Amino acid sequence: MKADSVRGHLDALLLAALEGGPLHGYAIITAVEERSGGALELRKGTVYPALNRLERLGLLRSSWEATGERRRRRYALTDAGRRALTDERTAWREFTLAIGSVLNPFPTP
Repeated sequence: MKADSVRGHLDALLLAALEGGPLHGYAIITAVEERSGGALELRKGTVYPALNRLERLGLLRSSWEATGERRRRRYALTDAGRRALTDERTAWREFTLAIGSVLNPFPTP
């Protein structure tokens, strides 16, 4: 799938990946790729700035966790992030319905 296809939907994808609980950045990328059946490949250079922005907006919170000698940042949804995810899902359903009615104007028998 084209990288441009994700543009405009990245926030929703990241929020949805975190719905099940806190994850570190690479696990978020992996979750999106697995849930999409490999159709969506997110780049670290896109994901980490987006996670930082979502945290600044109060939709995510982060904390550091030690894994052996390494430290990595884990991200979790806030209550505002859960509400934003609900809003994103509603907007997505409306968008796909509108696009679908144009691309497939005649119902299949």
